[in-house]
Amino acid sequence: MIRPATKEDYKIAVRLIYETIGSIGRTLAGTESDEETITVLESFFRQPGNRLSYENVIVKEIDGDVAGILVCYHGSQSEELDQPFVEHLQAKTQKQDITIAREAQTDEFYLDTLCVDKKYRGRGLATELISAFEQKAKQQTHDKLSLLVERDNLPAYHLYKKIGFQEDGTVQVGTIPFAHMIKLI
Repeated sequence: MIRPATKEDYKIAVRLIYETIGSIGRTLAGTESDEETITVLESFFRQPGNRLSYENVIVKEIDGDVAGILVCYHGSQSEELDQPFVEHLQAKTQKQDITIAREAQTDEFYLDTLCVDKKYRGRGLATELISAFEQKAKQQTHDKLSLLVERDNLPAYHLYKKIGFQEDGTVQVGTIPFAHMIKLI
């Protein structure tokens, strides 16, 4: 079953998010250890109004288990959804010049994070989640999808190409160059 996430999904959803975003999660949380990062991200997941909030997550559930997640939002909301992270980092570091790299353009419905639990991989769940993402975009009358993928993540890159995404540039997040891919719907 595909469904919207709930606050109660935080444990498994955040583990999957962190598995995918890694060092970006530590940057957003302002932490160094995995344990600290997960604690901070779990808190953000349970709160409304931020990029990693349950409000922006689609869940694939199998037999009551969260088997996969997809985080998405419209690019025009990026700054607003990143503001809670900026404020968290400002308070933690006492620095006011905190910025978060823009990953999506303002005319794109953005796939931020996609992860399927290891024990469920190879069953087409990522494709199901992407299809749900597309449907959500259509329901909200968006006509352009986007995502970033690490250039060395060839299985993901080829999946996105296969389902109609085209590379249109590079976005640097931290020190990592990502392929920016779009799909018109």
